[in-house]
Amino acid sequence: MSAEPCVLIVEDNPRNLKLVRDVLNHVGYRTLEACTAEDGLEIARVEHPGLILMDVQLPGMDGVEALGRLRAEPGTAGIRVVAVTALAMKEDRERFLAAGFDGYLEKPIDVRELPRQVAALLPGDDRP
Repeated sequence: MSAEPCVLIVEDNPRNLKLVRDVLNHVGYRTLEACTAEDGLEIARVEHPGLILMDVQLPGMDGVEALGRLRAEPGTAGIRVVAVTALAMKEDRERFLAAGFDGYLEKPIDVRELPRQVAALLPGDDRP
């Protein structure tokens, strides 16, 4: 197993996925990728990442339902999950946090802030 912190990115937009992956890899994170919630759930079960960045608006199962399934399984219930969404109204943020997400990131992703935001949410990561 790799020593660098692992982040699972669940995102159906290839450009957004590449952007987040490239930024996180550049600062030393190991990343895993899924384009659907179903694939993300399977990867989370097998790999147990330290953090999941979950797009809320996914085809098929959405990010909120995927979060519910993660929380319902003992093996994945403790993984921190952050909602990533273009829905940026105050009530959207409150709704996602109330649903059980550990954090909230707005799209478009701020590439300068992303490493700091991830470090703050990833257990045991002491990066600035």
